[in-house]
Amino acid sequence: MPETVVDQLRENLGQFSATERRVAHRLLAEYPMAGLQSATVLARQVEVSTPTVLRMVARLGFQSYPDFQRRLREELTAQLSSPLSKASQAIRGGRKQSRTTATEFADAVVQNIQETFSHLAAHEIDQVVKLLGDRKQRVHLLGGRFTDALARYLSVQLRIIRGGVNHLQDQEANWQDQVLNMDHRDVLLIFDIRRYQPSLLRLAKAASARQAKVLLITDQWLSPISRLALHVLPARISVPSVWDSNAALMAIAEALLAAVTRNTWEQSQRRMRDLEQLREQL
Repeated sequence: MPETVVDQLRENLGQFSATERRVAHRLLAEYPMAGLQSATVLARQVEVSTPTVLRMVARLGFQSYPDFQRRLREELTAQLSSPLSKASQAIRGGRKQSRTTATEFADAVVQNIQETFSHLAAHEIDQVVKLLGDRKQRVHLLGGRFTDALARYLSVQLRIIRGGVNHLQDQEANWQDQVLNMDHRDVLLIFDIRRYQPSLLRLAKAASARQAKVLLITDQWLSPISRLALHVLPARISVPSVWDSNAALMAIAEALLAAVTRNTWEQSQRRMRDLEQLREQL
């Protein structure tokens, strides 16, 4: 699976000049829309020269700025793909989904997980683990229509090793009173993949406005919540199916759980022992 522009930008940040990094950060903050503007407009917004924008794009391997924008438009189309459009594309391409064997599907899932972890920034993972393990922080988790099961799963596991963990109810009206209590001591972890859920973006905006720390687990094209998130962990989700795969997102969730448990083992094992004693009493 080819790297996205986001992957390339993150991997090359250390190689860019100071002015080129300003362009890259703008593109990451407003992906992909910032790059769909002209090079001159983008340069003006970050107060650099147009040649600086063009040099940064060339460093990513693009022959021209129009080539760069063409890639962004392709990724935007992928972001907005529905199961129906994905099925139509497969049939037009002469490959019906039914021809994919279980082994080929499994190989795609394994590749997604491998590519996901090869592109995740170690610093981002470490910071998310630190926040989830900080018992001074209250942790709230939520996902979209197809990803909330992952948020619920991680919340149940985290509650075993620490207190102050809350899985938000899945109706927007039920979030409001909980957001009202959020402040700088709260962490909001959201799962959101393509056909991104507008209600989750509204929740992230409301929580961020109250100084809660927003964390995001998303796909390689990045949910709009990425513009608000303190830390972003993107996963590969494409498989030979009309449906996207959550396997890599689940792998991220379990990797975070393992790391939090390891980093807070002294407190976690005490809580686990207390929980076992409580189970014997009930």
